[in-house]
Amino acid sequence: MLLPPRVEVDFGESIRDYWLKRALQHTNDRYAGVPLSKFPEDLRVYEHLLWAARPNTVIEIGTDFGGSALWFRDRLASLARYGGHASPQVISIDIDIDRPRAALAGADPEYAAAITLVEGNVLDPQLSTVVSELLTRDARCFIVEDSAHTYETTRAALDGFSQFVPTGGFFVVEDGCVDVDEMRASVDWPRGVLPALQDWLKTPAAADFEVRRELEIYGISCHPEGFLQRR
Repeated sequence: MLLPPRVEVDFGESIRDYWLKRALQHTNDRYAGVPLSKFPEDLRVYEHLLWAARPNTVIEIGTDFGGSALWFRDRLASLARYGGHASPQVISIDIDIDRPRAALAGADPEYAAAITLVEGNVLDPQLSTVVSELLTRDARCFIVEDSAHTYETTRAALDGFSQFVPTGGFFVVEDGCVDVDEMRASVDWPRGVLPALQDWLKTPAAADFEVRRELEIYGISCHPEGFLQRR
């Protein structure tokens, strides 16, 4: 059985020491055998938000191996049993989709029935138009920005994809932890997520959005200030 490394709690260590171990652990995790680099606490928040907002479409910017695309598809399908939408759709975007295509096919040969992989760069201003053509007429979108975690990519995602969020829906900017010095695990980590988010929030396009810090409810999150809801 392939499991991520176990993390033990040492009550004599600092919170930062614990965080660093957890950060290493989550990069070695999997879902249905496919790599999935998300904290379980953040995934649990996602489950709450998916239930509250009742989207039928997840647009994910940044695919990596495709584990999260598979996870989002399965969550939407499960919630449909309790009154959610019956035909979930996940659109996952990356600059290289060969790797996730192979990983997803290995886990589920029929993945393409509900998961659409789009090869593209979030810095391309035409990308949102390409994605819009894939949306169904009744699409109610939930957006996840998980690309390169730089100022430019974060701002491009917000500028290009916030338009798809319906009233009451969510746009999640992942990994603002890269801009919190106490949370930075390596000097090689990028920067710019939180500055881009804060600058975007000053624009007219952000007028209907609010930062929901209270949704960071499990004590540890990779996404400080990242849970945005459209009023």
